[in-house]
Amino acid sequence: MDTAPLKSYAPAARREFLQAVTDRAAHYGLTAKRIEPVTVQGDVALIAGEAFPVRIAPLRKALEERIARDGFEVTIEALAYTWFNRLVAIRYMELAGYLDHGLRVLSHPEGGVEPEILGAAQRIDLPGLDPKKVIDLKLDGTRQEELYRLLLVAQCNALSAAMPFLFERINDATELLLPANLLASDSVLRTLVEKLPEDLWHDIEIIGWLYQFYISEKKDEVIGKVVKSEDIPAATQLFTPNWIVKYMVQNSLGATWLATYPDSPLKSQMEFYIEPAEQSPEVQAQLAAITPTSLDPEALTLIDPASGSGHILVEAYDLLKAIYLERGYRQRDIPELILTKNLFGLDICPRAAQLTGFALMMKGRADDRRLLEPGRGITLNVMPLVNSTDLDVERLASGVDLAAYGLAKQDLVELAELFEHATTFGSLIQVPPGLAEKLPALKALASSQSEDLFTAESLRRLGPLVRQAEVLARQYDAVVANPPYMGSKGMNPLTKEFAKKRFPDAKSDLFACFIERGYSLAKPAGYEAMVTMQSWMFLSSFEAMRERLLAEKTITTMAHLGPRAFGSISGEVVQATAAVLRNTTPDGYRPAFFRLIDGDEDAKSRALANGEQRHDATAQDEFKKIPGSPVVYWVSNRVIDGFASFPPLSEFVDTRIGLITGDNERYIRNWQEVSLTGIGLTEVTREAASTSGKKWFPQSKGGDFRKWFGNNTTVLDWSNDGRELQTRLHESGSRTLAHNFNLDWIFHEAVTWTKISSGFFSPRYQPTGFLFNDASSNAFATRVDCKFCLALLCACTTQPVLT
Repeated sequence: MDTAPLKSYAPAARREFLQAVTDRAAHYGLTAKRIEPVTVQGDVALIAGEAFPVRIAPLRKALEERIARDGFEVTIEALAYTWFNRLVAIRYMELAGYLDHGLRVLSHPEGGVEPEILGAAQRIDLPGLDPKKVIDLKLDGTRQEELYRLLLVAQCNALSAAMPFLFERINDATELLLPANLLASDSVLRTLVEKLPEDLWHDIEIIGWLYQFYISEKKDEVIGKVVKSEDIPAATQLFTPNWIVKYMVQNSLGATWLATYPDSPLKSQMEFYIEPAEQSPEVQAQLAAITPTSLDPEALTLIDPASGSGHILVEAYDLLKAIYLERGYRQRDIPELILTKNLFGLDICPRAAQLTGFALMMKGRADDRRLLEPGRGITLNVMPLVNSTDLDVERLASGVDLAAYGLAKQDLVELAELFEHATTFGSLIQVPPGLAEKLPALKALASSQSEDLFTAESLRRLGPLVRQAEVLARQYDAVVANPPYMGSKGMNPLTKEFAKKRFPDAKSDLFACFIERGYSLAKPAGYEAMVTMQSWMFLSSFEAMRERLLAEKTITTMAHLGPRAFGSISGEVVQATAAVLRNTTPDGYRPAFFRLIDGDEDAKSRALANGEQRHDATAQDEFKKIPGSPVVYWVSNRVIDGFASFPPLSEFVDTRIGLITGDNERYIRNWQEVSLTGIGLTEVTREAASTSGKKWFPQSKGGDFRKWFGNNTTVLDWSNDGRELQTRLHESGSRTLAHNFNLDWIFHEAVTWTKISSGFFSPRYQPTGFLFNDASSNAFATRVDCKFCLALLCACTTQPVLT
């Protein structure tokens, strides 16, 4: 798909929708600075001296309450996005021919400025539409805008029966903030129609891309900061390219099916399915013991616990459809089965959940013309997580006989406490076993009726909490996700404390927490497939998590993607890997790894589809032989065995990270930028340097790949034994600006190498007289002859090594 028009349109559209909704709110006396009072006089509601129909009063009051609860900006952002989603959905449906009346609502098939539905207004039959009022407005000739708003609201209400999650009946507060002047040439509606060519709308994938680009500016605003709970979706959402989605779904859900039916024609339809590595007879026997002899398509389940705009679930729909067809189901029966039995999704962003539900309904509508008909009442297992703060436990406990349901007040308290911060913690929340046992009773309670208005409202609020608890308490055949990426520095205190308490081994990043949460969401021997940052494979901060994974789970296949896997969306920021895990651990299993760290997105996709750069010679257990258990699948078994057979280098050398100056522009120069007479080239000890009167001294500063010696291009200000560097304070006054001095090791000979690299490991010898090194490189400070260590390192690096 050509995403360039989407990337250009969506960020600007967000700004336009925000302004349009803000203007509409001001029209009803609602601004960030002031809330105008509403006075009802007969059949008129007065706001700032202007008269409105009296029916406006309760809707305006609902908006006031929402603003008081969530804040003005958050409310405007949410309602602007809701209207954007609705118009995008109608645009998709009118071009696909999915609207019952067969007319276009936002455009004209012949390119006319006036929407087609407006010209045929008198013939339109939509629920709640008053034909007399339509005719009166049509005959008037001067009230086209009013007539069009009436038709658009009626169309939204008509779609609410099939998709209430997106098209709530518009007699609520959102109706007030429908943007004005929709028929104007520069309206948000006209821009949507004119900026995006019709051929882009043929693929439901457009929904996900629009979501990604719509939030891109908000993402830029919050990224790199401590992220507030309401900004977590914008900071962490990243649309997953289709080929990565296919790889994950096909090697989890697809692998589940093929394990039981290895001769299934499904295999030939899965472009990115990976044939397992050849296993020993012992491993094959272990796998046979956990593989069912038959599978019921209606019982297969897949969840995306961070569903975003639904891309993963849409791909899973296609795979499940192929499974049902293989088993002889009628095509028109399949959509409802998939949507109600097989697919599950959760997200902390309500607007994202709306798009997920819409995308799935459109997939179903393509296969079943009657899917959207009134009365079908299809309820998706896709929902936004909601907080429990509005649940009145005391009212429920006093207004309902809980004992009749086998419940106690404490059960409601536990449920409320569990979801107090659901929109912050999301699917990382785990339902305790005791509460999970009470969910059938809580569901029965939530579906009961009460004549007491306040009790009835509490029961209504209970329902979504029970539903999300049911989804979180289940286990699934496949857990597939592109989870949020957020390091601990970006977590707000609430999230950081939760991660530390619930996921102590994975607390360094949310994606790692989601990997561990996937273990409990997957069935025993079920699959988990996630595309994440690659850091968990190597870094010491994930060592405990990695050791547990290798001991208790199985990597069946991994596509190590490195940079550029997400194309222009993330640039070089995301160094990714897509791993498929199984919730069991056959001893001696050999995963199928793919080293795809080079090239752009298209090159990686082609290589994976063609089975290139495959590594499956190493059993997963072998990684445990290496200190820290890094997943260095490309290293030869000979090198791995060396860790078990020979003493570690730490017995011969000490490693040190280099100096961080805190102000490189001030303290570092290229050697040719300063006077040669001012550089200490002959001082080989710290004492000699201190008394020399020289200002600049050689240092080692990372650099490109270079074998054995070199990259000696910079000098460091170490005048007066580095006094200024050692004493200059950070602006906070709490610490020195520079750190990692390693004073016992400077001016000694060393072996140094670039700190971060996805290429070849390149140790270089540095003679005495060099300042130790800087933060872009690491070094060995030796206890034995340095040239011996260099020779030893060279012998160990015949394969490329990540450092």
